[in-house]
Amino acid sequence: MFRNLIITCTLGMLAIVLGAFGAHALKEILSAAELSSFETGVRYQMYHVIVLLFVNTYEGFSISQKNKISYIFFFGILLFSGSIYAINLTSITAKSIWFVTPLGGLTLMIGWVFMIVIFLKKYSNNSKKSILM
Repeated sequence: MFRNLIITCTLGMLAIVLGAFGAHALKEILSAAELSSFETGVRYQMYHVIVLLFVNTYEGFSISQKNKISYIFFFGILLFSGSIYAINLTSITAKSIWFVTPLGGLTLMIGWVFMIVIFLKKYSNNSKKSILM
């Protein structure tokens, strides 16, 4: 669990650094569309960092569930935001890795679905317990 929190905090710090880098250094280099794309990568990274902080501090998740959710989101951030950064900061073209960004988005969605399933099971189990009492 602490490993997940350390990775999460590192990703949060990187989102701040990359956001500042984009706002200051890249505005002279990237087009408005490219800068907007870069900012989307930073924004989605930070959204999922916040979710990961919740996941890894929420006592309703087991350690196994926290690890699974964290790994799904870590991988999703890497694919989604990482591919956006690579396209905008390197000579890699969107054409050459067109599938990576949507695959990252799908991975992030899978993380959310996994959490929904966990919460539905908890709700279902709690409803059954209250009926029996």
